[in-house]
Amino acid sequence: MRVTISRKAHFNAAHRLHNPHWSAEKNKTIFGKCNNPNFHGHNYELIVSVTGDIDPDTGYVMDAKVLKDLIKEQVEDAFDHKNLNIEVPVFKNLNPTAENIAIVIWDLLKPHLETGQDLEVVLYETPRNFVTYKGPS
Repeated sequence: MRVTISRKAHFNAAHRLHNPHWSAEKNKTIFGKCNNPNFHGHNYELIVSVTGDIDPDTGYVMDAKVLKDLIKEQVEDAFDHKNLNIEVPVFKNLNPTAENIAIVIWDLLKPHLETGQDLEVVLYETPRNFVTYKGPS
């Protein structure tokens, strides 16, 4: 029987949406205020869900404390109160859109899960704007 366990977390980070191959005008047209050269910030809300079989010995899909610690070590410590474009190496050449941030978080967490466990990342950039990533199709 497969069950899903989820954990909420949050981090605050600044970023700038920008494509260096485009003109300043095109960047401003496509990204608007999010292209501010001085960056802007968000209070990101994150929901990480792990789906898998219940371990008959523990009754867990995954220990909630293990999931909490994994999110803290892999995501919160790496992203919280950072300028994503400048301080997080993966975003030096990757536009830190909510979509790309969710994929990066998935990539950071997935190697730490057991074989057969599925991972879903939901990232809220604002209370009304969010993305979901479930891994490669």
